[in-house]
Amino acid sequence: MPAAVEIRPGVSDFSTVHEPLGELFDPITNPADWRKHLLSKDQIDLFWRDGFLLNVPLLSPGQCDKILDDYKIFMGETTHPGMDMMYEYHSNQSGDPTNVLIHGLGHWRLTKLFHDLAFLPQAVVPTSQLLVKDKTLPVRFWHDQLFAKPPHHGGCVAWHQDYSYWTRTQPMQHLTIHIALEDQTEENGTLFYIPGSHRWTRNGGPLPVTDFNFKDMESIKTVLTEEERKCFKPIPSMLKKGEASFHHAMAVHGSYGNRHLLLIRSDSPRRAAVLNYFADGTLSNTDDELLKGITIPKGKRMDGQFFPVVFDPKWME
Repeated sequence: MPAAVEIRPGVSDFSTVHEPLGELFDPITNPADWRKHLLSKDQIDLFWRDGFLLNVPLLSPGQCDKILDDYKIFMGETTHPGMDMMYEYHSNQSGDPTNVLIHGLGHWRLTKLFHDLAFLPQAVVPTSQLLVKDKTLPVRFWHDQLFAKPPHHGGCVAWHQDYSYWTRTQPMQHLTIHIALEDQTEENGTLFYIPGSHRWTRNGGPLPVTDFNFKDMESIKTVLTEEERKCFKPIPSMLKKGEASFHHAMAVHGSYGNRHLLLIRSDSPRRAAVLNYFADGTLSNTDDELLKGITIPKGKRMDGQFFPVVFDPKWME
């Protein structure tokens, strides 16, 4: 089993390992086992029609439970000594104690389970099919995220396109996977999508960011055209535990906070793991930091320690 480099005594940085550690699943050695995870043509067509694909089985309930045990590190129940390695961490990104959104990036560096999740075959094989239409491409890891909404006062994630926040990389050949670690309902804040919104652009790029802290749910509507507002018809994902949605990086999506049911907010949490990928060959579009502490000169390929190849179609041959 590969060993991670310790950044200081007793604290390993798992970003130094570019293969699964065997904590979440058995690594694949047979090309046929990779091919088992390919999407069907109908699934691919649906993705490109709507900009997203829902209810894809990704993890077993047991795998979700293992990941939720690691989740406690980021929920205030314990403290990981390497928390300073995370790219971002917000104990409440909204700033409103009645609408709490716990949000973090970079935890794949801290635990073996979150590290291995980034290499999950059920995630990376379909990603290779969906990054660019009509192509199957090598996949590199961009970064992970966790989104947690506690019971009773979970906050919203405002409508947005992911690539609006990622224009420091180019071209746009990115994809996001949102994994439900417990059942998602309209009451506990399931993810919603706007069908066809992956085709909404401004001057060839994404819509502008209207809320960097995600708390103003409807702020995106201030920058939409009349036709886009007419087409703004949210679809709830309603993911079951272990299911995932795959979405285009230009697909408009968001999630409401705990909804009122008979004047009582849901007593169910909504915890999710999010994986973000891009196609091999993507370039840095800035000389500034891409993520905290990570720089690649503008115009140079995104690769190296923090952006490993997680799947190559050649592995299926």
